[in-house]
Amino acid sequence: MDMLNVKINGIAVSVPRGSTILDAARTAGVEIPTLCFMKEKNEIGACRICVVEANEGRGFRVVTACVYPVSEGMEVLTNTEKIQKARRTTLELILSTHDKKCLSCERSTNCELQKLCLDYGVEDSTFEGFKPHYELDFSTAHLVRDNNKCILCRRCVAACREQYVSVIGANDRGIDTNIGQAFNLSLNNTPCISCGQCTVVCPTGALTVKNDTDKVWEALNDPEKTVVVQTAPSVRATLGECFGMPIGTNVEGKMVAALRRLGFDKVFDTDFSADLTIVEEANELVERIKNGGVLPMITSCSPGWVKFCEFYYPDMLKHLSTCKSPQQMAGAVIKTYWAQKAGIDPKNIVSVSVMPCTAKKFEIGRADQSAAGVPDVDISITTRELGKMIERAGLKFTALPDEQFDSPLGEDTGAAVIFGATGGVMEAALRTANDWLTGKDNTDVDYHAVRGTAGLKEATVNINGQDIKVAVGSSGSAAKVIMDKLKAGNPDGWTFIEIMGCPGGCVNGGGQPIQPQYIRDTVDLKAVRAKALYDQDASMPLRKSHESPVIKTLYSEWYDGFGGHKAHHDLHTSYVARKKFNKE
Repeated sequence: MDMLNVKINGIAVSVPRGSTILDAARTAGVEIPTLCFMKEKNEIGACRICVVEANEGRGFRVVTACVYPVSEGMEVLTNTEKIQKARRTTLELILSTHDKKCLSCERSTNCELQKLCLDYGVEDSTFEGFKPHYELDFSTAHLVRDNNKCILCRRCVAACREQYVSVIGANDRGIDTNIGQAFNLSLNNTPCISCGQCTVVCPTGALTVKNDTDKVWEALNDPEKTVVVQTAPSVRATLGECFGMPIGTNVEGKMVAALRRLGFDKVFDTDFSADLTIVEEANELVERIKNGGVLPMITSCSPGWVKFCEFYYPDMLKHLSTCKSPQQMAGAVIKTYWAQKAGIDPKNIVSVSVMPCTAKKFEIGRADQSAAGVPDVDISITTRELGKMIERAGLKFTALPDEQFDSPLGEDTGAAVIFGATGGVMEAALRTANDWLTGKDNTDVDYHAVRGTAGLKEATVNINGQDIKVAVGSSGSAAKVIMDKLKAGNPDGWTFIEIMGCPGGCVNGGGQPIQPQYIRDTVDLKAVRAKALYDQDASMPLRKSHESPVIKTLYSEWYDGFGGHKAHHDLHTSYVARKKFNKE
């Protein structure tokens, strides 16, 4: 590899040819501040925060570190008086049009602009003049856009583009430039898939998840209601980040304890319904194979992916499994089976979910999601929202004891735990399929071929002497590749496909804790968070969904066999072809 020798603040480093000054600085252990930069996604040098002084033999001059390539013998100074003054001026210019309501801002204390202003001693702007005003966009179920806090970094645009959706971009020019939709449509009138990836990369409070915690507090304070909560598999691997714990810490026990102290009547685990999803999907797949149904079959656990398919590939909806997502299956079981066991009218149950996914807020309002004649799930909040609730309640999260989920809907298998990682649904399905098709209790249950954080993975798995070709995709971009291949006649011969809407799966969902872009650039969040789930799976006594005692009880006491009429009524759903754009 062709290496170049560079000095960063006098520190000598060697970096590959083609590296930028920012790359070299990080190699030297020097962090140059950025606002617009996203590694390999948004390298545009627009915000000018990353300016440095560089000398290539012709004297020092100011350049942007994130896009300027290094050269042999280059010397770089990152914190001279000139550079600090330039950054302060840039921050003042940004603040001159910024809505500085920091005390009430959702991102206060976790805002990259706020931190930079604190670091550089910028309290306000000395620049006065035109200040645009924008109406807030509340049109979707999952987020709020406040362009009064937008700094035009375009990180959200890059995230949306990575998802293939690209429903947002820069409108107008000059001082009138703003981020929005084509033709000034509201967001709900575009083919947005509600993935929320824009909210986790926004450095300010311009894009935030719609806060539904007040609805939860209201329910908890209503003595007439039984309030039940379920938590998704990946939340246990990320919630600790809200309280300064290391990335990838499994906080399942403390999470359960916190939910009890918030006042929930029952704390259940969405993992039990992940197991339920597997047995229903596996049965559906076998039925399609035996009876000439539509193949390959594609999982339907991710509402962002389902919405993507409805918008962009409506003619391919027949490939989707009709199974509800684990969130909705859990809600259905809670308001039917559990409600009857507990002697509670489903109308008096408030079913709350804690999810890594902003699209879940959209999903709970979908049609055909009401097994008991009332919504399966009433309120869906994100990991970040739960973190806010715990803080508001004054709970010292790290000091809480470890407690267990309530029985019976708190029992699960390792197959359910790994649902939160890309490839996890596929692996769980393969574990059950291998047992069912071979008629054996197979002990080798680790399918490493479908693990990993790559956006698209393919594998051939031999089960009972038959090669089964599968594919795993995460992100809208990966989904597009898969769906285009299916439209071309499935040349790879896939039988079963898993698709998740977010890159890396649920561990990287739009509702997960926000990490500064520097962390997102230098730490593989997807892999570190997923490891916590795989580690838990490996330690569990039961690792196959069909071995779950809850599942066995459900089918012996409530449902009339896998895929039976009652199970189909409660646990399956339907889809709709959607128009990409609607005029208001």
